[in-house]
Amino acid sequence: MKILVTGGAGFIGSNFIHYWLKNYPQDQIINLDLLTYAGNLDNLRDIENDPRYQFVQGDIGDAVLVNKLMVDIDLIVNFAAESHVDRSIENSADFIKTNVVGTRVLLEAARCNGGIRFHHISTDEVFGSLGPNDPKFSESTPYDPRSPYSASKAASDHLVRAYYHTYHLPITISNCSNNYGPYQYPEKLIPLFITNLITGQKVPVYGQGINIRDWIHVDDHNRGVDLIIKKGKIGGTYCLGGATEKTNLEITRIILSLMGETEDKINYISDRLGHDLRYAIDFSKATRELGWEPLIDFTTGLQATVEWYRTNETWWRKLKK
Repeated sequence: MKILVTGGAGFIGSNFIHYWLKNYPQDQIINLDLLTYAGNLDNLRDIENDPRYQFVQGDIGDAVLVNKLMVDIDLIVNFAAESHVDRSIENSADFIKTNVVGTRVLLEAARCNGGIRFHHISTDEVFGSLGPNDPKFSESTPYDPRSPYSASKAASDHLVRAYYHTYHLPITISNCSNNYGPYQYPEKLIPLFITNLITGQKVPVYGQGINIRDWIHVDDHNRGVDLIIKKGKIGGTYCLGGATEKTNLEITRIILSLMGETEDKINYISDRLGHDLRYAIDFSKATRELGWEPLIDFTTGLQATVEWYRTNETWWRKLKK
């Protein structure tokens, strides 16, 4: 296949490109990325000269460019997104532009170039916030986004489904829980904490650290995306989770322990505006229909992630600056 991957210089997208070229060496990938602050070609330095791989710098909202790239494309995998909640609270404009308008441009290009297979990467945050004892999110959970970021992703999900129902575009959607692993930009919780501790800084914990997230290793996520692309029902949505619900304080303590630090490194800060209490994913549909489940144990995956950041300081130190 010839695949257009959008946002492929980001954390999950770059890991997906590595995964795909390793597992499908006969395929070709075009990586379209605007290279905003979170896009980093260092993530793909080892394949930049691979004849199966081509990088194009550009905006998914640029309809002229996007349509030029549609020649012989068999599949679009849309990772491109503004994704940092705090930044969306400060200024939502870029989130609407990329996540909503950009997705619409991609969908229209897919529709007008023969109905190209389209997989859309989304988030569990579109479902809102759970109480401590509420059932986990599933494909039938009503949307209830609480931040400008999650609202923009919810809007893009609705657009993708609308193109399926209106134009019969062959789409699938995946809603995934919090990812972790190598190449994650150090504004996110796990790499922020790891790199702060390496540089002798404290780790900032919102409120009392009671907010709960479900964590999945990026490799498990991308294996799930692969199965959805190959076996998923057209027009369908699949939830992918890590079966690892932990409070932010629990995550903090695990990282401190792995790095030989104590809790005096914690700096409790004012809570985020509208901070969702809990996210959790029921991925039984993916297991039932695709045979997928997460395989990477959280403690093992987190230890490997700590070691990756320890041995790749040249990658992240310039980003911290």
